[in-house]
Amino acid sequence: MNHPSIKAILFDLDGTLTHSAPDLSTGINRMRAEYNLPSIDINGVVAMIGHGVRSLVANAMRDVTSQNPDFDLELAYQRFAKHYHEVNGTDSVEFDGVTDTLKSLHAKGIKLGVVTNKAAEFALPLINAFAWSQWLDVIVCGDTLPIKKPKPEPLLHACAQLGVTVDEILYVGDSMTDVLTAQAAQCRCVVLSYGYNEGVPIREALAQKALNIPIFDHFSQAVQLG
Repeated sequence: MNHPSIKAILFDLDGTLTHSAPDLSTGINRMRAEYNLPSIDINGVVAMIGHGVRSLVANAMRDVTSQNPDFDLELAYQRFAKHYHEVNGTDSVEFDGVTDTLKSLHAKGIKLGVVTNKAAEFALPLINAFAWSQWLDVIVCGDTLPIKKPKPEPLLHACAQLGVTVDEILYVGDSMTDVLTAQAAQCRCVVLSYGYNEGVPIREALAQKALNIPIFDHFSQAVQLG
């Protein structure tokens, strides 16, 4: 898809640039093991991804908190964080073509950035594991601002940091959260078919909302510039 007037491209992280579910799943299940709870299969974990790691932990422990409202979720989060720090980036893989495409876009003078709901303590090491920081001009994490996607502020903050307007950016994601964020910010958006979207295929989710958002099966196709 051609975007001739684009000066900057912003990307979601999990499910867009990297398949990080294997490491997230490991962290979640090591945490659950500390409570003598059964593992959650990776598809179950994928369905919980998208609103930050605290939301992920809360959803993963819902079988406990539904029975015990006084359960210490903060302690569970700390246990998850310990385990996830140990494995973050170990089994995560980039989606096909990501590194080559980022390198090519950077060489063309396109400003690049990541806007994710993932906390900086996890997002930055993951990005660095793939050596993407050298091509990124801005990284907005889930705790950069007091508000997360799907509110528009993270995208607007990235635009301000890059010195561009919303009319000059393209946001690339994989979920309805990303679509709603782009709509709230009033910027162009495309989505990738292979991402997470809380376990619901993005084509199905967009069809249910009657939204006409371009969908691509390969990363490089989504960011072709005319």
